[in-house]
Amino acid sequence: MLIEESLVIHAPLVKVWDTFTDITCWKDWNTVLKNVSPEKTEILAEGGKVRFCIYPFHFPVYFEPKIEEVIPQRRVVWSSGKFGITARHEFIFREGGNGVVVTSRESFKGLSLKTLRFLFPRSRLVGLTVAFLKDLKTASEA
Repeated sequence: MLIEESLVIHAPLVKVWDTFTDITCWKDWNTVLKNVSPEKTEILAEGGKVRFCIYPFHFPVYFEPKIEEVIPQRRVVWSSGKFGITARHEFIFREGGNGVVVTSRESFKGLSLKTLRFLFPRSRLVGLTVAFLKDLKTASEA
């Protein structure tokens, strides 16, 4: 399963990047990922981890993705696994469209993906992705 959404943010690239990569501020603007805490650094950094939970419905699901790649002002990639499903999440930043286009691309793989689909329907995951991007937009444009 692949979920890909993009949004134009009317702010300088450096502002969008700084807002996104400063994990200590996520609690101030992010309504999707809760209880966010970095493992070793306050900024998203390659090789590090970040902990958070999401509420796809009324119960929390905790994740601890590993940051695989950080290309400043261009891309962040992290991956994690849960319930026999692996996920790879890419955030791509590029100037264009009178601002910064941020693309969230998340792919899911695993044998239990079909079995657990009723717990995490695609429409709900798309909604969480869109909400996260809108939160980033609001924070970056402020």
